[in-house]
Amino acid sequence: MPFPKDHKYTAEEFLELMPDDSSERYELIDGDIVALASPGELHQRILGEVFAELRNYIRNNMGDCRPFVAPFDVKLDENNVVQPDIMVVCDKDKLDGKRCNGAPDLVIEITSSNYARDYIDKLDLYSKSGVREYWIVDPAYKKVLVYFFEKNQFPSIYTFDTPVPVGIYDNKLLICIGELID
Repeated sequence: MPFPKDHKYTAEEFLELMPDDSSERYELIDGDIVALASPGELHQRILGEVFAELRNYIRNNMGDCRPFVAPFDVKLDENNVVQPDIMVVCDKDKLDGKRCNGAPDLVIEITSSNYARDYIDKLDLYSKSGVREYWIVDPAYKKVLVYFFEKNQFPSIYTFDTPVPVGIYDNKLLICIGELID
């Protein structure tokens, strides 16, 4: 679906334009509509396994947070609507049945073809919008960068063979990507 490049969209315009049943996925980044590429097999394996770890931890610990996988819209503000690969929302008042309105507590993006979007654009966007913790999972380099914005603006870097602590759970949950996909 082509969109004019010379028009900056608002979140309201964007959400009105996007059909609920579309197989195509888009995000709104600083007023620009951006098409998302279809994920590959490794991306989907990582997504499914990490989501399951988070979901199981929340269930087993009677947590109040809710995990979600893409596609599920997050309206961060009037110029940005994203679909993180994985997210955890602890404030249920942000959920309206169709989307999350405001920053999730944890966002995990698994890189694919457009590295700059995850490493630069979304890092800046999530940092400014109030996301507490942001993971960039990079299958090409078998690394996970973890930004825990509440404590530090610099990332902790883990290999796929190293357990990654989940900061929003006070590091009580550890996720080792390599163990999940081997």
